[in-house]
Amino acid sequence: MKRLIVAVLVLAGVLVAADYAAAAAAESVVSRELRDRLGLADDPSVRINGFPFLTQAVSGEYRSVEVRADRLQVGDLHNVQLRADLRNVEAPLSGLLGGGTPGLRVTTAEGAARVGADDLQRMLPGVERFSLGNVDANAIADVVDEGGDPTMRQLDPDSVARLSGTVTIAGEEYQPVVLAELQVADGVMRVVPRDVRGSDGDPLPEAITELVEQTFALRIDPGGLPFGVVPTKLQARDGTLEISGEARDVVVGALPGSGTTG
Repeated sequence: MKRLIVAVLVLAGVLVAADYAAAAAAESVVSRELRDRLGLADDPSVRINGFPFLTQAVSGEYRSVEVRADRLQVGDLHNVQLRADLRNVEAPLSGLLGGGTPGLRVTTAEGAARVGADDLQRMLPGVERFSLGNVDANAIADVVDEGGDPTMRQLDPDSVARLSGTVTIAGEEYQPVVLAELQVADGVMRVVPRDVRGSDGDPLPEAITELVEQTFALRIDPGGLPFGVVPTKLQARDGTLEISGEARDVVVGALPGSGTTG
C-alpha cells in the first residue's frame, strides 16, 4: 500500500512538472509572437493563468493571459510600461506547442500604459526635479478652502494629480506645486493645471502662476494601445501617469482556417 501511495505521488509530481513545462513553452511562443506583432524591443513577460494548463491547451481556451512589457518607445516617450490582461482567450494547441505561428482570439483585453516622471520631464522644458503623485478628496477640499477654484470639488480625485518641480523665472528659482486635472479624449492625454501654489502652500504672484500653468500643461498622444485597446481613463499611479481602457473581440496573429490577422 505504501509503495502504491509513493508511486501515485511521484506520478502526480511528474504530471505537475510536465504541465508547468508545457505552460512555460507556450508562454515563450506567445511572448515571441507578441514581440513581433507589437514591435517591442524585448520579449514581453507572458503568464498563462489557470491549472492545469494542458486541460486548457487541449480545449484551446484559456481563462486569463497576462502580458507585461517595459521600455517601450512610443513617439517622444522612451520608457513606457505596458500591462495587458486578456480574458477568455482562444488559441489552438497546434500554434502554441507546434511549429506554426500562434493566433489568439481575445474576448476582452484590458490594457494600460504607464508614462514615468523622467519621460514627462523631457516634455517640460525648464523644469527640474519633476515629480507627480496622487491626491485625495481631502487634499482637493483643502485647496478650495484656501482660495482655490470651487468647481474643483466636483473633480474625481482619481482624475487629479499633484505635480511639482523646480523652475527658474526671470532669474529667480521657484518650486511650485500644481494640482492638475487629467483628461483623456480620442486617445489623447491632457494635463490641465487647476491650482498653483508655492512649496509653502501660499499662492504665487499672478504673472508667475500663469507662466507655471503654461509650463506644466501637457498634451500627449501615445497612439493606440496594443490589442486595439481604446484609452478611456487617465490617472496618477505610483509616480507615473497611467492611461487605460479595454477592447473586445480582438484577434492577434492568424487563426487556422480564419484567414484573419491582427
